[in-house]
Amino acid sequence: MMTTTVAPQLVTFEEWLTYEDGTDTRYELDRGVLVEVGQARGRHGDIMEFLSDQFKAEIARLGYPWVSKMGGQVAVRVPQVGRRDTSRVPDVVVLPRDQWESMADREAVIELHEPEPPLVVEVVSTGTEITDHRKKRAEYNIVGIPCYVLVDWTNVDQNKKPVDKRVTVLTLCEGLYDEEVYRDEQVVFIPTFPDLKLTANQIIQAKL
Repeated sequence: MMTTTVAPQLVTFEEWLTYEDGTDTRYELDRGVLVEVGQARGRHGDIMEFLSDQFKAEIARLGYPWVSKMGGQVAVRVPQVGRRDTSRVPDVVVLPRDQWESMADREAVIELHEPEPPLVVEVVSTGTEITDHRKKRAEYNIVGIPCYVLVDWTNVDQNKKPVDKRVTVLTLCEGLYDEEVYRDEQVVFIPTFPDLKLTANQIIQAKL
């Protein structure tokens, strides 16, 4: 989603949890700075919903005790950098059902002491390329998330240059992410759901 820094003051994780500015705006916390999570374009939302639906179907088929949540329903806390807090809000999160149910009466945040989610997805928007591909890659690696999927779907980037439309799958191996990139009609291998056969184009277009 499009992100814009909206408040220069530093806030703590606890302050972020209860932050209200009188609007319905949602924020990530990036090293102590509130960053607005802007309204997504229609295709962005379609991709989130498409992937979450596909994951739900595989979870049901396999009988896994997991759930798939999208659109900012779950946040992931990241270890401090220089005493500054970070908490990310992925576009799709797959996590254990009992972990999700434990959040019923508290903020839906995966804390540092809790098990990391098996899979997160970020749908890359114009202007979020560096955050999604660099910052979040490093942060999710530190958290120990086994699989991180990025979907680059827009026509141009923030500099109006054509985007290399692709799906990137990062798989944690010996503490570092191995990267596989898929384009066009290549079948995307997501190790969390190895039997799921989706092409890059199907994911980017959000339809089978």
